[in-house]
Amino acid sequence: MAEKTVDKSFPASAKTRVPLALALAGLAGCADSIGFLEYSQLFMSFMSGNTTRFGVSVSTFDWENTARVCTTILVFCFGAFVGTLIAAGVGPWRLPVLLTIEAALLAIGLVSPWGTFSYPIHAYPIVMALGLQNATLQDANGNSIALTYVTGAVVRFGTGLANLILHKPNPSFWIQAPLWGALSTGAVIGGALQIRYGESAFLFPAALAAVLAVIAIVVALAKPGSHLIAGNSPAPDAAPSAEPLHVITRA
Repeated sequence: MAEKTVDKSFPASAKTRVPLALALAGLAGCADSIGFLEYSQLFMSFMSGNTTRFGVSVSTFDWENTARVCTTILVFCFGAFVGTLIAAGVGPWRLPVLLTIEAALLAIGLVSPWGTFSYPIHAYPIVMALGLQNATLQDANGNSIALTYVTGAVVRFGTGLANLILHKPNPSFWIQAPLWGALSTGAVIGGALQIRYGESAFLFPAALAAVLAVIAIVVALAKPGSHLIAGNSPAPDAAPSAEPLHVITRA
């Protein structure tokens, strides 16, 4: 008898998971573009770029830049760490809670102390918000959907095209190109907003996160345990053998 496959996607319904993924990818691209222009080419969500800058800074003995990008990477990692713990703890309330925290962190970044070039305190809440964002959604295998970077999406799209020729591709293949498009579009919008409004442009991704949080809260209150807002899912990126922490009953 064939073993039953457990859908570990979160939320369970693609009707909300896919639009949310595209909206959050656009938010990340927007915030990253604003931060890149506003904070002297410091990436808010693209840690591959910051890692390259870290290597270049170390090789040229530029310790101010080294501290700057290193602390940014650590804050982003801390955001993913905290987001995963919260996701595991709040269960079906994951989206309302995480999106509310993200919106608050993006807003806090606008009123934080400026800090120094080496330690840009004002950027840290925004970076943490984007790190945390990666714990919000999961694909059918329980893996976090790449919402703040495109390298993984481009690779998965390329390998998906090959698997399309060889055999049936992974179900998550189909969302990779739209994710790239959403993040790229967000980056264009963010760049335009920063040119016009400067640091205040961060109000746009903060407002978007707040709107998404309100929608998630309304759905959670109106339809508790709904497939639109919850799912059969362990903590993000847990081992394949991990058991779902909160199980909903499918209609």
